[in-house]
Amino acid sequence: MPVMEIISNSPLETEELGAQLGSLLSAGTFVALHGALGGGKTCFTRGIVASLAPQSAHLVASPTYAIMNSYFGDTPVYHFDLYRLTGDNDVAELGLDDYFHGDGVCVIEWSERLFELLPDDYITVGFEYSGDNQRSITLNASGPISGQTLKRLAALRSC
Repeated sequence: MPVMEIISNSPLETEELGAQLGSLLSAGTFVALHGALGGGKTCFTRGIVASLAPQSAHLVASPTYAIMNSYFGDTPVYHFDLYRLTGDNDVAELGLDDYFHGDGVCVIEWSERLFELLPDDYITVGFEYSGDNQRSITLNASGPISGQTLKRLAALRSC
């Protein structure tokens, strides 16, 4: 499956990468984010929302206390933060998994807390510190649809 490794030199670059990916996403897409606190997950999500629900991009913040925020546009974005949950059982008890295969794009922070509820085909985005504002961002595809999306992202970025 395709893998992309990108160095972001600022929060703005991280957000722009999210916007580029967001421009390629459609309803039913699942984006699994993982990385340390302050790693860039929310900046990246703001970029996705800016592409799919631009009128809501300024509202994007970490949903840690709300667990999920919804941003409505032509394609809704459901932004989850699973930091306070312990795994699949908590997610299922709250009914959050009902959104995973629905009418929008799901962006999940702390996705490593999911196991059996992960769909078969999704994009994983990992964030690692490379310096004060620099992040190493790795995007992985787990199936054919996510693989095509990453190939399209690579082509978009090479223009």
